[in-house]
Order: sequence, then structure tokens, then C-alpha cells
Amino acid sequence: MFTDKTILITGGTGSFGKKCVEVLLRSYKPKRLIIFSRDELKQFEMGQKFSPEEFPCMRYFIGDVRDKERLCRAFRGVDYVIHAAALKQVPAAEYNPTECIRTNIGGAENIVNVAADSGVKKVVALSTDKAVAPVNLYGATKLCSDKLFIAANAFTACETVYSVVRYGNVMGSRGSVIPFFIKQREAGGPLTITDTRMTRFWITLEESVHMVLRSFEIAGGGEVLVPKIPSMKITDLAEAIAPGMPTVEVGIRPGEKLHETMITAEDSRHTIDIGDYYVIKPETFKYKGLDGKPVAEGFEYNSGTNEEWLSVPELRDTLKKQCFAIR
Repeated sequence: MFTDKTILITGGTGSFGKKCVEVLLRSYKPKRLIIFSRDELKQFEMGQKFSPEEFPCMRYFIGDVRDKERLCRAFRGVDYVIHAAALKQVPAAEYNPTECIRTNIGGAENIVNVAADSGVKKVVALSTDKAVAPVNLYGATKLCSDKLFIAANAFTACETVYSVVRYGNVMGSRGSVIPFFIKQREAGGPLTITDTRMTRFWITLEESVHMVLRSFEIAGGGEVLVPKIPSMKITDLAEAIAPGMPTVEVGIRPGEKLHETMITAEDSRHTIDIGDYYVIKPETFKYKGLDGKPVAEGFEYNSGTNEEWLSVPELRDTLKKQCFAIR
């Protein structure tokens, strides 16, 4: 569905955006592939790898999602939008709350309105586990963002379809603990772990891209798509990276959770299982999208109680395939 279409990625110079461009260029033939972001250096560096000379469909558009006028210019003739732009660093968001709000909430509102006015066919916004029962400002702003995209299907009075994809930790993305553990291993240890009980959902960057691209095919509008992915224990990850190396527990950080939750028990009343995804249906308007089997009332999708787990050997194998320095 992406061949001969124009696709725009906000925050396109981030980890997700770069991998998404790689997959789109490898598997499809887009008419135009627009990278919309505010960092000129990152755009320049990305342009060295995906140059318009080698890939004529590539476009690099400097802009900020806070700037509605600039978005209007960028969205002309665009068929599909992947909204990946956000201020994501938890401590930075706590220290600069208004900046986080302006980008993550105000920016989302701009995307909704400009996509409607520009005739965009479908918008898929990236969400996070931190938007579920948020304990920090970043999570709270992403929850607001999710609500904006869901509600847009009812109030924009246009043909644009808006959906949300929510997943957990992405292996190797910015802020990942993996490079941190590898650096500590090379220094002779020990590895510092915030809490030995901690668990996380686990997904590779390429898997996250394929899930988002598939959502364009199946989403009906107004749902939150939650892929079924495995969990891992932080202690198992440490063992996979540095076998036998001692660890030190340093205490959980402000705004951090022991376990990730992607679907709460309260959401179970309007959540369905469609096989490889859970779908949280909207409550405020009649949903005309996907059909599936209702989950049990009180069901919660939590990394600590997940049915699928990655073992230490599986973690090591996955890390090696992702080209991390695993001995």
C-alpha cells in the first residue's frame, strides 16, 4: 500500500525514523518519503546514508510539530503520516514541563488538524507503555496525545483515519540500557541495576517498524493497537551481556516503574484480541474497525505477568543479531 504513495515521518531522524526509512526503501517504492524534524545536523547525517541522489523519493524538511504553518506546507500531497516526534527523556520533561507539553500535546493537536485540512488518508501515532497509568510528565503528555488522536476520528468531520500503536522498550533505541551495560562491562563492572525485580516488554527496532506499517493496513480508526511481544527480566539482560559479572542494586529512579503495563484492567472492558495484537476500542463513539474476541474482564497486559518470556540464551542471540558487542 506504500508503493507510489507519499509518506511523511515526524521526528524522522530518530532511531525509529531511520529504521522505518530503511524498511520502506527496501520493501516498497514510495513516490515521496519525507523526513520532518527540527535537527538540521541529524538531517544532514541521515542524508549521507539515504541521499536524494541515490533515493530520488527522499525529502528532508526542517520543521517543528509546534509550528502549524510549517506542517501545513509539509503535509501537502501527503497520503500517510507516521507521528514519531516527541520529547521523550523523562528527567528532561520533569525539568522542562511546558516544553514537553507544547511538543507532545500541542504538536499532536497540530498533526490532527493539519492532517484533516490537508486530506491525509491515515495517521498512525506512536505511543508508549509510559502513557498507561502515567507516573511522570512524559507519560501524562503521551496519554493526552493518544486521546487527541483517538477523539479526532469523531470530531474532525473528514475522511482522515487516526490510530495509535503502543509498544514497550525498543532494543537499541536512544536511552536503551544495553550500551550502558556494555560500557560497564568493558570497564570491569559491576553492572548497576535499579531494581532486580524489574521487568520490561522487549522488541527490536525492526519489529516495531513492521508493526507500525502493518497498522496502516488493518487499523479502522480510533483504536490503540498493542502488539503481543515478550517480556524479559533486567537481571537476565545483565547476565546475557556480561555473564557472571556482579551487579549492584542502586534503587528505582523517579518516574520509573517496576513493570510495564500496556493495557490496564479498566481498559479490558473494551479490549479485543485479534491474534497478534490486542485492540483497545474507543469508548466515546461507535467503533467500526476491527473485530476480535473480547478479553476477560479484569485482564491486564503487564510485563511482570506476561505469558511469553525471553531466556538468557534468547536475549544473547537477539543482541548478537542486532550487532551489539556480545562475547
